Amino acid sequence: MLSFPKEVISRAAKVRLLLLDVDGILTDARIIVDAEGREIKHFCVRDGMGIKLLQMAGLEVGILSSRTSPPVSHRARELGIELIVQGELDKLQLYEQIRREKGLSDEEIAYMGDDWIDLPVLQKVGLAITVPEAWPPVKDYVHYVTQHRGGHGAVREVCDLLLVGHQKWEDMLKCFVSSVRCF
Repeated sequence: MLSFPKEVISRAAKVRLLLLDVDGILTDARIIVDAEGREIKHFCVRDGMGIKLLQMAGLEVGILSSRTSPPVSHRARELGIELIVQGELDKLQLYEQIRREKGLSDEEIAYMGDDWIDLPVLQKVGLAITVPEAWPPVKDYVHYVTQHRGGHGAVREVCDLLLVGHQKWEDMLKCFVSSVRCF
């Protein structure tokens, strides 16, 4: 069984929407550009599995990135993520718009971000999360810092946290262990 702080599990239990920054969260913060100017990103397969598990459990996942990147759009489509906003610097305004459109309270939203541009949203949400290599002082404004690095399982860790908070982690694991289709 996974172990998370009780206060963080309590916050996770209320979350209905997980919003993710991309660079430094879903990736390791590197941007690779080939000779023709095409952008290449490395995504962690385990993060993708965690996102699919959350979706199976009835939670929504969205992407909120200040950069526009075709590989991000492609990965979002692969994972069935319909809520994707790219290329907007004012993340707080976008967050507020999403919150209103979804009819959610701040405490029903979790956000993962790793840099100063994420701070306004991190200060609003019910569960604010970052990664160990977040840019200072982001860690001072979050409820939880993952053990895994961005692009290396941090999102999966948070997906597991949310499943634990919703008391679905063990049941979902049992479905996979028993090979019985539960979803």
